[in-house]
Amino acid sequence: MMGNAAVAAAAPATARPIDRFIVTTALTGLAVMAGLIALEAPADRVWLLLIGAGLGIALYHAAFGFTAGWRNMVTRRRSGGLRAQLLLLAIATVLFVPVLGWAEGLGLTGISGTLAPVGVSLVVGSLLFGFGMQLGGGCGSGTLFTVGAGNLRMMITLLMFVVGSVIGTMHLPWWLERPGIDPVNLTERLGVFATIGMQLAVIGILASAVLWLERRRHGSVDRALMAPRDAGAVTTLFKGGWPLLWGAIALAVLNLATLLVAGYPWGVTFAFGLWGAKILQATGVDMAQWSFWTWDYPALALRDSLLVNVVSVMNFGLLLGAMLAAGLAGRFNRASQKPLSGRSMLAAVVGGLSMGYGARLGFGCNIGAMFSGIASASLHGWIWFACAFAGSILGIRLRPWFGLDQPEGR
Repeated sequence: MMGNAAVAAAAPATARPIDRFIVTTALTGLAVMAGLIALEAPADRVWLLLIGAGLGIALYHAAFGFTAGWRNMVTRRRSGGLRAQLLLLAIATVLFVPVLGWAEGLGLTGISGTLAPVGVSLVVGSLLFGFGMQLGGGCGSGTLFTVGAGNLRMMITLLMFVVGSVIGTMHLPWWLERPGIDPVNLTERLGVFATIGMQLAVIGILASAVLWLERRRHGSVDRALMAPRDAGAVTTLFKGGWPLLWGAIALAVLNLATLLVAGYPWGVTFAFGLWGAKILQATGVDMAQWSFWTWDYPALALRDSLLVNVVSVMNFGLLLGAMLAAGLAGRFNRASQKPLSGRSMLAAVVGGLSMGYGARLGFGCNIGAMFSGIASASLHGWIWFACAFAGSILGIRLRPWFGLDQPEGR
């Protein structure tokens, strides 16, 4: 998910003093944002802002990587980051599938999982996204939290992510006309227990495979899930250097909290297209000329304030939470001190555009499509995972040309 920002986040918790200015700024921003939301939106949006902040803190303090985890597996045969992701999916499966499968019996009305069609759009979109995340330096959530931590290069990636997302909304209706099938909800077809068993079996097989590959290359396995801490647990909790296990548990629990409060799981990238569309609309562009923005949910989101939109509110919280975490770690903006080369900026542009466009075609990013999709027992989440990983391999092969061949992150 991350580049140099991950290295900073993973550094010893006691390495630097707290940056009081950044911590105060982040807390003030959260308080002001919460007040504005309370005046304009339903009360649950304040809770979602805080959940988003918690996600930003967890992502930064654990340096929880999707992009770097995949790259380390491909290039170095180190599986720690990927195994942490598989653990995350296992925990989320156990938490989500019973809640979604027995929602009516539990009295949880109005909640639903993340489901999407399976077809050409999904395959092309996820391939593009996986390719782009290796050049852009982060996925959807990774781009946000590194921007929140002050990373200049990732600001370029985010800007182009927004541009690519808007273009994707313009083209999505055409892509949806290509061959495909309706969403496949595994829980509806197999039942709760069989779905949990099947998904855990697949996750177990994948974990065993990557462990075998790592042992074959290195003769041993990196104990990344419970990396030793250089400080006490309380200090680590607040100042960072979390083991990946902590990050996996926190992300799974906070995604469940999102489901229970918002009525659907965590997503990131819809907001990027919405932000771009609102900018275009403010400059006089008639967004109704593109059918995507006439569909019920996008049209409503375009009319409403961003402080009402769940995904935007959580993204704002994630940005501020990451800023808070970077301030507590004393590492805000540490990753953007080196001058940016032209090729590095070009990679950020290409990566951001690819991720933005791919996210719209693929119904989300590694969070909305893969994490929340697999947690919801939707077949599309597994297909997204496989295709995005394949696209990521191509992006990894191109990284050296852009001067991005140094090992980064966990």
